[in-house]
Amino acid sequence: MTDRTILVMGGAHVDRRGRIAGETAPGASNPGAWFVEAGGGAFNAARNLSRLGHRVRLVSPRGGDSDGDIVAAAAAAAGVEDTPFIFLDRATPSYTAIIERDGNLVIALADMELYRLFSPRRLQQRAMREAIGAAALILTDANLPGETLTAMAEAAKASGVPVAGIAISPAKVVRFRESLSALAFLFMNEAEARTLTGEAPENPTDWPKALRAAGLSAGVVTRGSRGVIAFDEKGAALVIPPDIPALGDVTGAGDSLASGFLSAWTGGATVGEALRHGVAAAAITVRSPLAVAEEMSQAALSDALSLVPEAEILS
Repeated sequence: MTDRTILVMGGAHVDRRGRIAGETAPGASNPGAWFVEAGGGAFNAARNLSRLGHRVRLVSPRGGDSDGDIVAAAAAAAGVEDTPFIFLDRATPSYTAIIERDGNLVIALADMELYRLFSPRRLQQRAMREAIGAAALILTDANLPGETLTAMAEAAKASGVPVAGIAISPAKVVRFRESLSALAFLFMNEAEARTLTGEAPENPTDWPKALRAAGLSAGVVTRGSRGVIAFDEKGAALVIPPDIPALGDVTGAGDSLASGFLSAWTGGATVGEALRHGVAAAAITVRSPLAVAEEMSQAALSDALSLVPEAEILS
């Protein structure tokens, strides 16, 4: 990895997570506690990448409120260069989730209307054109409008800069449809991959074929304990994640996987080795109660990597 900056453009908002204290009782009042922190797929990955030693710049719309201050403070704490579009009369986007005692998600509500104001016109500003041209890598997520993601991919291609994306959700991943062929990688879970392909293969070796047919040349599909698949133009690999004895919270695990993967990939790692780094980063995160583990570092990643099995080459 050179000294050039990783430019992150996407979700940076406030996460509110309510954790149920006992067994979940659907349709009833459940004892528990609230926790508030900065979040957003792109922002979570940005903070992880910064803690892994990369220079990271964040560009995201934000409201002029106390929630915006939470995001700014989190960026500063992680060493991320924070350059938001601030709308003083708007509220910062937020994500509210209910988490079961074991850390799994029950349901979530996303109030993300402000991201609609990150239009393609923003990318035409001189400062943005210069930032794109100077970047080593662009990372974005499906919180942004589809037309903005397409314009971003086109601008990056013109500058010879790779673009990676985070799917966010089955409802939002479709915003990448028009830019799939321009992505260096897209990180998604099986539900998001099914939305793109209309398929649900049981054999992991069939996911790369289905996603390539949809127009994606390289990507990563998480499948829980059944393993994670990564593929590019050269082939595909599968890594089974290690058992995590003390599960903290799955929130942010996919974002940390993306950051660990990209950190290794930008350093020249093969897709299989990059996938091992991604799984190791996710393992650090799920042991933490935070969406971005404060202990994330290259040293912690090296320790976690020793527990991750070698990648199985699929093709």
